[in-house]
Amino acid sequence: MVRPTRLDYCQYLLSTPINYTLTHFADHSESFSHDQINRYLSGDRLTPRLLWEHIKNDLVADADGYLIFDDTVIDKRYAKSIALAKRHYSGNAGGIINGIAIVTCVYVNPKLDRYWLIDYRIYDKQGDGKSKLDHVRDMLSVLVYSREVVFSTVLMDAWYASKPLLLYIENLQKTYYVPLKCNRLVDDSNAEKPYQRIDTLHWTDAEQRSGKLVKLHKFPRDHKVKVFRVVSSGRTDYVITNDLSQCDVSATQQVCRWRWKVEQLHREAKQVTGLENC
Repeated sequence: MVRPTRLDYCQYLLSTPINYTLTHFADHSESFSHDQINRYLSGDRLTPRLLWEHIKNDLVADADGYLIFDDTVIDKRYAKSIALAKRHYSGNAGGIINGIAIVTCVYVNPKLDRYWLIDYRIYDKQGDGKSKLDHVRDMLSVLVYSREVVFSTVLMDAWYASKPLLLYIENLQKTYYVPLKCNRLVDDSNAEKPYQRIDTLHWTDAEQRSGKLVKLHKFPRDHKVKVFRVVSSGRTDYVITNDLSQCDVSATQQVCRWRWKVEQLHREAKQVTGLENC
């Protein structure tokens, strides 16, 4: 008896962007019944370690590579009893939905203009007690110390710009570029003035081009980062980096575009494969 494989199921998802139910798969397959497909999915597990085993020989790493950490929510709003499905904010849905949250790690080789999904974690704080920040730190530790993946820079969303995580990345001797929320408190006066919201900072023409040094609230006394005011498509982002030699807002914007590009490709891939609502 022929049994479905992971390759069979993945090829099915790639070829059916609208209907991706098991019944639809079985109705359009001469080899597999609905029960066979259901048994396969019930027993198959694509763990982070297995993902790495499949991808590591295809990964073309570079010393100037980027790691991009992001989270996504698989929409389960019509399936209230599925394990791991909880209420999460979804940027795609534009609000709170019932779904499964996943923290992903994508490796980017900017010289080749290629990227690979190399790790992920399912967010289940009730089950394992770990926050999304904990998952990012765990993945970084595994990639640096166990898998010895070479890269230079970490790119993340503003949600991940926490003091412990940023300092951990610095301890790994890696660079980060991450936007801050507009209400984040900073000091650009060398402690001569109170902390203020980052979106109320005054910018000279030179600082607009080259960035400015600031101290983040509650960070170590002498700890400074470089902040850039990045304006694009009518939107303003305040991007910080621990690369204090960076002095070009255009170069900073170019680095950030890799995160935006991968996020957009990720959204398009979910829509094409049907993973957005499966």
